[in-house]
Amino acid sequence: MAVDRFGKRFINFVIGDRSHQTAEEFWETIKQHKMEKISSDHWKSYQGIVPKEKHLQTKAETFTVEAYNSLFGHFLARMRRKSKCYSKKIEMPRLSILLLMHHRNKTLSIFD
Repeated sequence: MAVDRFGKRFINFVIGDRSHQTAEEFWETIKQHKMEKISSDHWKSYQGIVPKEKHLQTKAETFTVEAYNSLFGHFLARMRRKSKCYSKKIEMPRLSILLLMHHRNKTLSIFD
């Protein structure tokens, strides 16, 4: 997941495993945004994808992403556990996340 740490705005996300292919797919979704610095955890796949001059690997700078992860668990039951709220189609969690993020970014006009 990518967020603007200072504006606290959601940018984009990818659902997948922690493979190099998922990291590449994620980078393709965010690389067009103007970013001076990119903070991430120590996932090795980022090292070969994110430009070194922009990349800062430290858990100390990823607290905004962790806060969004907490929001998912709070507002989206399907993100907590496999129960009655669980969907086997990957499209449903993706759409649920998009809906929540547009609501949080105040870019969802149906609630106006």
